Amino acid sequence: MSRALTIARREVGSYFYSPIAYVTMTLFLLASGGLFWRDFKPGEPAVMRTIFEWMVWLLVLVVPMLCMGLLAQEWATGTVETMFTAPVSETDVVLGKFLGSLVFFFVLLIPTLLYVVMLRVYSHPDYGPIFSGYLGIVLVGALFIAIGLFCSSLTRSQVVAAVSAAAILFVVTIVPWWAGSEATLSAFWRKVANQGVFTRYTDFSKGVIDTGHLIFFIATTALFLFLTVKVLESRRWK
Repeated sequence: MSRALTIARREVGSYFYSPIAYVTMTLFLLASGGLFWRDFKPGEPAVMRTIFEWMVWLLVLVVPMLCMGLLAQEWATGTVETMFTAPVSETDVVLGKFLGSLVFFFVLLIPTLLYVVMLRVYSHPDYGPIFSGYLGIVLVGALFIAIGLFCSSLTRSQVVAAVSAAAILFVVTIVPWWAGSEATLSAFWRKVANQGVFTRYTDFSKGVIDTGHLIFFIATTALFLFLTVKVLESRRWK
C-alpha cells in the first residue's frame, strides 16, 4: 500500500504541471458556478438542487479529460516499462493512479464548498441534502475515474482513451436516463433503465442515502479497477 501511495503522490503532483488539468478545472468551476447561480436567487430554497442535478452530466465530460493520460501516456512514452521493472505490482500502479486522480477530483470540489458558505451567510440551508449530494458526487466521480483509468490502460492514444471513456460513461449514464423517460417502455426495460448511474445518483441529490446505491457504486468501481489490473497483467508480458 505504501508503494501505491507513493505513486498517488506523484500523480497528484503531475496534475499541477498539466495544462489540460488547469483547463479542465477552469471549465468545471465556471460551469458549476453558473449552475449554482441559478439557485442563488431571492425567494429560492436554500439548496444546491440545480448543481447537484447537473453534476453527473458535467462529470461525463470532465473526468475523461482528467484520466485520459493516466496510463495511455505511460504506454506512449515507454515509462511504463521502467515502472514495471521497479518493485511494484500492477495493483500498486492501478491503486496509485486511481487515488491520485481521486485526490485531484477532491481539489476540484473544494472551491464549490464556497457555495455552501454563501448559503449559510444569506439563509439557513438544510445540510442533510447537501452532505448526501456531495457523497453522491464523490461516488460517481470515483466510478467515472475507474472507468477512465480502465480505458487509458487499453491504448497509447490519450484522445482514444478520452473518447472511449466518454462513450462508456454516456452508455451507463445518459442512455438509461433517456430510456427511462420513454413512456412506451415496458415495465421490465424500465426497471433495467433505472439501474443507470444517474437514476441511482438522483436519490443522493434529494437527500436520500440508500445502501443499495452505495454498494452499486463501490462494487462497480472495484470491478473496473480489477479489470484495469488484469489489462496491465496481460500487457506486461507482451
